[in-house]
Amino acid sequence: MIDVVTSQRFDVDEFLQQPLTARMATNGPTVRPVWFLWESGAFWVLTGPWARLFDRVKEDPSVALVVDECDLATGRVRQVIARGRAELVPFDVERGRRKLVRYLGTDESLWDARFVHYLHDDPGERGTMWLRLVPTSLTAKDLSYSVTS
Repeated sequence: MIDVVTSQRFDVDEFLQQPLTARMATNGPTVRPVWFLWESGAFWVLTGPWARLFDRVKEDPSVALVVDECDLATGRVRQVIARGRAELVPFDVERGRRKLVRYLGTDESLWDARFVHYLHDDPGERGTMWLRLVPTSLTAKDLSYSVTS
């Protein structure tokens, strides 16, 4: 069961559908920026044996993840903080496509070649995996303020 704490209500699912960059913390501590997909009550992050994140999660699956935005022009400040135990699960191409489209757009011909191969290479050969985080706690805060001219 997920423990959700919110202040000043905003639609968390709508917020997490935006192509924002999250920061994921692992034991060490180590913090790294990640692109993510929020789907089915879980954060999905692409990883594999080429990434330190992959090894860190194998050693200790306890993670924290922060997604936030701060717009000084409008005063909008919102954040979502998730904690839990991540698991490494097999990569599926359709979920990978949904994740990459949200950051790179629908026209794959415009994508940097580093991203295209995830959808066309054999994930088993590359070792491509999903890091799946179903949060045990999720805190959402709207810390927005009024901007005066």
